[in-house]
Amino acid sequence: MSASNWKDCRRILCIRPDNMGDLLMSGPAIRALKTTFNCHITVLVSSMGAGIVDFMPEIDDTIIFDTPWVQTSTTPVPDSFNKMAARLRKGNFDAAVIFTVYSQNPMPSVMLAYVAGIPRRLAYCRENPYHLLTDWVPDEEPYNIIKHQVRRDLDLVANVGAVATQEQLYVRIKKDRRTGMLKQLEQAGVDPEKPFMVLHTDVSELKRKYPVKAWISAGRKIAAAYNCQLLITGKNNISECRDIAEGIGEGAFSVGGLLDLEEFILLIKYSVMVISVNTVTVHLAAAVQTPVLVLYAMTNPQHTPWMVNSGVLYFDVPASLQSRNEVVKYVYRSLACSDLPPASPANILEETGALLPQASGRFKKPQPMS
Repeated sequence: MSASNWKDCRRILCIRPDNMGDLLMSGPAIRALKTTFNCHITVLVSSMGAGIVDFMPEIDDTIIFDTPWVQTSTTPVPDSFNKMAARLRKGNFDAAVIFTVYSQNPMPSVMLAYVAGIPRRLAYCRENPYHLLTDWVPDEEPYNIIKHQVRRDLDLVANVGAVATQEQLYVRIKKDRRTGMLKQLEQAGVDPEKPFMVLHTDVSELKRKYPVKAWISAGRKIAAAYNCQLLITGKNNISECRDIAEGIGEGAFSVGGLLDLEEFILLIKYSVMVISVNTVTVHLAAAVQTPVLVLYAMTNPQHTPWMVNSGVLYFDVPASLQSRNEVVKYVYRSLACSDLPPASPANILEETGALLPQASGRFKKPQPMS
């Protein structure tokens, strides 16, 4: 089908049943669909990714579905596929767009849209899907090229005529929660009138975990070099946040588990800088334009910070935790042979100095909390 076949689409389903960071990176492409076709956007997303939807104004409606083909914390029910297909059929969608990373098989999501009777279906696929896709884009990644995930998604929707007028990541904070956030920080011992930096240590996958001792070493070096408070954040590793803060010493504070998502976004917005493992925090920093240094486990290289002042340092994944996915293994072997800057504490300090917003050797004053 040509792009003209999509011009009258008024209800589009975007299938992205992954984590919050994945959905956030699809934001510019979803926004391109909405602005080009002036359509109603529904996203099918996992329970893990649903939390970010409220901050993405391009999304009108949400369907939460923990699919059997994406790793989640729930155990799928065998007939859930047919029930969801029946629900989607009642949605009267004009088209479906299936967003994937290059190492994912799109076919389960494609089949869901096909069984639901959605008349137009767009996705990347290596194999010829024949009738399953009306708009098939042969997937060249990662063997011929590796694109950033945002670019991959934008290029996908461009195949049906969706044009992006703004390619940056974006989150909209509905309510200014600065008062509650400040109170939480003050209770943790933080002085909100002084500059602070976020060190985000939590991970969604164990393979992305950066060692606690290395966090402490890097934090001590940064604390010694710069007059800046270090806020250690995490949701699922609260005791570890405390250990890291205590290990760093004076000027380091654990705020793990204290903030909800909206407060956490505000925290990132008003930080002078963020240092994080490769997780949604990196993409939130890009969305609010806070400089970010990512300590990147050598997994999927296409998820680095997008259109923001940033740096990337790399560390290896233990053999026991490396993916069994052959596509991921192929890219890992290519990365392992590359000259990538290691995420050592010394390199973290050097990159921090390069990224910190400075004026005449001193921190710029923090943005006003308004």
